[in-house]
Amino acid sequence: MAATAPMKPSNIADNSFIKTLAESSTLSSVPSQFSFANDSRGSHSDSIPIIDFSHLASDNPDQRAKVLRDLDNACREWGFFVLVNHGISESLLKDIIDASLEYFELPEEDKRRYEAKSPSDPIKSGSGSVINTANHRVHLWRDFIKSYVHPEFHCPDKPQKLREVLAEFSEKTRSVARKLLQDIGENLGLEKGYIDEVLKLDSCFQLYAANYYPPCPQPDQAIGLPAHTDHGLLTFLIHNGVAGLQIQHKGEWFNTNSPQNSILVNTADHLEILSNGRYKSVRHRAVVNSEETRISVVMANGAAPDAIVRPAEPLVEQDGRAYYHSMKFIEYVETMLSNRLQGKSNLDCIKIQDAD
Repeated sequence: MAATAPMKPSNIADNSFIKTLAESSTLSSVPSQFSFANDSRGSHSDSIPIIDFSHLASDNPDQRAKVLRDLDNACREWGFFVLVNHGISESLLKDIIDASLEYFELPEEDKRRYEAKSPSDPIKSGSGSVINTANHRVHLWRDFIKSYVHPEFHCPDKPQKLREVLAEFSEKTRSVARKLLQDIGENLGLEKGYIDEVLKLDSCFQLYAANYYPPCPQPDQAIGLPAHTDHGLLTFLIHNGVAGLQIQHKGEWFNTNSPQNSILVNTADHLEILSNGRYKSVRHRAVVNSEETRISVVMANGAAPDAIVRPAEPLVEQDGRAYYHSMKFIEYVETMLSNRLQGKSNLDCIKIQDAD
């Protein structure tokens, strides 16, 4: 029996959620299947652009022109920005975090109902997702729930609170994303309504994801989410006040700091494609800590599932060529979800290589 005792945490990890593993009284180190040596240190930075959403509708032309320039710079130089004064209530932001936490606190049998069988499943729940590194397969230090919420709404049956809150959160974030995309289109020199029309935003795709990162005994030996980029146009992220998101900027990792009730926004793969490379989809990752549970809620906003995403024709004309192949949006999403988060592999695959 003494020979098998040290494997108890590993067995828990294989059969249960990370929450259960983290709460195990026998856990003092990271089980081997979670081993992911990484430098999780990031440079604290106050430089991530802050965009005041209310100024985008300003009657003051100088004020609006300035925030448009700031938005353009954020999309070109950082691929991330902090959105403030976005009009989504503090109570709704709190409610979606609380309802997501309630989901993770459900009995395991309730969560196992949504274990993913294929990338196209509209609701997926899981734990310790596996990624392939150069040396071995690694389990991630997180539990998650994902569901497609638009154009068709899907949500777990429990907790009851989640359905109502998620429906409202989906609607509010969809409206903010669409306004941002209108202004981004203006910055790109596209005609008003161009993005709405070619990407069929009336039927835009939205994916809700909530992540649960419990305390880890050796945070430098595990990873919540490895470096990756997102599918879609704009990804929104909020959290429970516990830091953990890092972004890569000019080859260095930066910790993200965001004021209470703000939303972290990043430009994702399909905005890079649409802009023909002017805006960049930026690698980011989630690191873990040894003291506090982190909850993040993500809303990925994309084109309609059947929309063909390609570089905007006016931009291709300016550049003399397209830098990306076209692809149906939902096909990209499903192939990316099946690729186990291996960096920018999908986006790299549809880049058109230089002839020389």
